Amino acid sequence: MSRENSKSGKSQRPGASKSSSGAGKSRAPQSDKPRASRPSSGADRPRSPKADILGAKSQPRAGKSRTSKLEQPREPRLYTQGEIRSFERMPAAKRGGNTAGKELGRKIINRNDDADRTRNFVQKRRLEKITKEVPKESIRLNKYIANSGICSRREADELIEQGLVQVNGQVVTEMGYQVQKTDKVVFDGQGITPEKPVYVLLNKPKGYISTTKDEKARKTVMDLVANASPYKVHPVGRLDRSTTGVILLTNDGHMTKKLTHPSFNAKKIYHVTLDRKLDRADMNAIADGIRLEEGIAEIDSISYIEGKPKNEIGIELHTGWNRVVRRIFHKLGYEVEALDRVMFAGLTKKNIKRGHWRILTDLEVNNLKML
Repeated sequence: MSRENSKSGKSQRPGASKSSSGAGKSRAPQSDKPRASRPSSGADRPRSPKADILGAKSQPRAGKSRTSKLEQPREPRLYTQGEIRSFERMPAAKRGGNTAGKELGRKIINRNDDADRTRNFVQKRRLEKITKEVPKESIRLNKYIANSGICSRREADELIEQGLVQVNGQVVTEMGYQVQKTDKVVFDGQGITPEKPVYVLLNKPKGYISTTKDEKARKTVMDLVANASPYKVHPVGRLDRSTTGVILLTNDGHMTKKLTHPSFNAKKIYHVTLDRKLDRADMNAIADGIRLEEGIAEIDSISYIEGKPKNEIGIELHTGWNRVVRRIFHKLGYEVEALDRVMFAGLTKKNIKRGHWRILTDLEVNNLKML
């Protein structure tokens, strides 16, 4: 065998066909270029049979992740209020007939259901916490005093020992004295109750009166909050029967007195809908103050509502006179077709459906106490 045939025989691959002269296919000569300078494009590299069948894109490149874009997790998209409103306005046939509408509808419904379940769970836990603290038939005197919010139990023991607490007109200094529900407990000359303060925020609908009882057997706000608290709560201030919006109910007499006293100046914001457009001159007159029977009704601010007709007005005031907003506009010849209180003492009706209620958070209660 010649020298050339010997070299070609070493480069022969198994199963490769031989030429007519018996010489095998020789290996391509090695390049003298450095490894880094060799061409790196896919066109210059030999393709395997697998690449020929599946395509060049199926071969993962060095340094790249093997996870395709379809397999990579995507962050859930949060739909805007505009998209939600547009979906709700969409005709039922179109909404159920196209796949995109169905998918959007399912996501919106799921989001709303999750939010409602979360709010209901939170409200249930708050109500359970209040219910657990309802006093039984008898309760220790120090706990009775502590539940009233005056002081802690340890401090209540000191007050009892000093003879500052009376039960049914008699001074009690005995530790562990049991108080009945019907007993009258007085501390520092004032009667106290063992009820934990409860604060319920209601989005009042039309047709309900803001009072605990009605002689004409009409519907009251108490019918809407019957299951809100184990204690008897009272409305803070009043909204007339045809006025809607936020109203606070509580058994905290001190807070009620504070929020309704004229010196407190509780801020209120109303959305007013008039029977016709409000003239600019009349708006300026209201801003300067309208004289009513009680005196001049001072207004903190008044303006048109952006994006609404000129007969829809936003008005902010702190005056607590009866039907003061309606009488202000009536004095200038306007009739109030709809009146909705959107804010009271910093509390709004956000996430509260009409006719529904929720219990205030500890942060909201603390904010009321600091006002």
